[in-house]
Amino acid sequence: MDPFASATSLATAIRNKEISPVEVVESYLERIDAGNPLINAIIWRNDDDVLAAAREAERALLANEEIGPFHGVPIPIKDLSDVAGQPNTQSSLSIDPHLRDESDLSVLKLQRAGFLLMGRTNSPELGPLTVSENPRHGATRNPWNPEFTPGGSSGGAAAAVAAGFAPVAHASDGGGSIRVPSSACGLVGLKPSRGRVPQAVFAWEHSTVQGAITRTVEDAAGLLDAMSGQDTLAWYSAPQPDRPFSQEPGTDPGRLRVGVLLDAPTGMPVDEECVEAALKLAKMLEDAGHVVFPATPQLFSAEAIEAFQIIISASVWATPFDDPSKVDPYIAHRIRQAEGFHSGQYASAAAMMQVESRKLVSQWGRDFDVLLTPTMATTTPRVGVVREEANANPGGLRETELRMISFTSFCNTAGLPAVSLPVHTDATGLPVGAQLVGGPFAEATLFRLAAQAEDHFRWQDRIAGRGDRKAATAGTGFPPVAHLGTQP
Repeated sequence: MDPFASATSLATAIRNKEISPVEVVESYLERIDAGNPLINAIIWRNDDDVLAAAREAERALLANEEIGPFHGVPIPIKDLSDVAGQPNTQSSLSIDPHLRDESDLSVLKLQRAGFLLMGRTNSPELGPLTVSENPRHGATRNPWNPEFTPGGSSGGAAAAVAAGFAPVAHASDGGGSIRVPSSACGLVGLKPSRGRVPQAVFAWEHSTVQGAITRTVEDAAGLLDAMSGQDTLAWYSAPQPDRPFSQEPGTDPGRLRVGVLLDAPTGMPVDEECVEAALKLAKMLEDAGHVVFPATPQLFSAEAIEAFQIIISASVWATPFDDPSKVDPYIAHRIRQAEGFHSGQYASAAAMMQVESRKLVSQWGRDFDVLLTPTMATTTPRVGVVREEANANPGGLRETELRMISFTSFCNTAGLPAVSLPVHTDATGLPVGAQLVGGPFAEATLFRLAAQAEDHFRWQDRIAGRGDRKAATAGTGFPPVAHLGTQP
């Protein structure tokens, strides 16, 4: 079994009885045994449970029962989401590891699609940091080079997929938390539109979304089909697509107007390698027949960006802590910040974000159809840098973290869909992504463009630490995880 195969192809092989769910799960668990002590992507395991679920999936298949599109395929869940019968400490020492009674809506959707829940992936404490490092579980490392971070907050998810511990991984995004680690780990990271994937609570003033990190565009579309849908109990839902998203890759997107933004909206400097990634994708799209031109969109004001920080701090304060004295200094700062403003300031911040979002979103379809940017303004940092900056000066300028989300966070506040694509490799050998931002609820357009890029760049054929996937897996079944890198 090729551990770098797509979830779609594994599901097809299982459905055709070419491989059993038990064999698939056992293969991934063996890889986790071998490679996770170095990478630290999987921070909680349920081997017995997932093997039991795999045996049940095999029985259902042999009994010709009705099955979901990803029947028998394993997937890890990010350690910020609830799963019934599993702990959810949100990667913090401040929350006790008691077992949860209910699963998040996105988790239930994945199970209904046939996925088998296999472990939990690392994240930063409570979510608001761009690396997956915390006092409870330690630091997750990048499979391309363990001296570097896989990003965050879905860094454990991205590292698990890049290392071949799972074909895809559940993830979430509040300011870049799917796209940043996808860029760092050479993967496809789609942030869905606001309201596309049901959630009981749309946190951070409706800026957070649930999603997945994948190796292929086909899987990204299939996972969005599995996780999305109208939620009649919610305050709102995204409009239903004209057809399943899985039908969009390979469909002609037409001739689109693609605006290119290379200057960071935050005013931060942008590394040449990040600019190069965006320019590579721009040239490819222009060669494919699209109209590509420089753009200077009106994005959020400095006041609105500060308002978003108020929203995040308030959400951190609302966390049901068991012992808040155990949080990292940068989290303690957010708690104090939340206690320093009143409800009227929160209401004002939320209103400002909504008003400015209307002006921002109106540019899509008027000035351009899609916006192209670097995913990050900095190349991937080394392990420890971002968390150390955050704890050393929680209330000051945390430059590395700000550069990591300079191009991504406005998409969350505005509710726009966006995808990071691994189109470039920097001088150190680490992947570098470029981002496409679609108009309101325009995931279909992003999938069509991303599929064109995938056909050109062939990132799905490159694997962490081993180069070309076909050469690395020839004759051996799959490359040994021990060769991913050396512990620094």
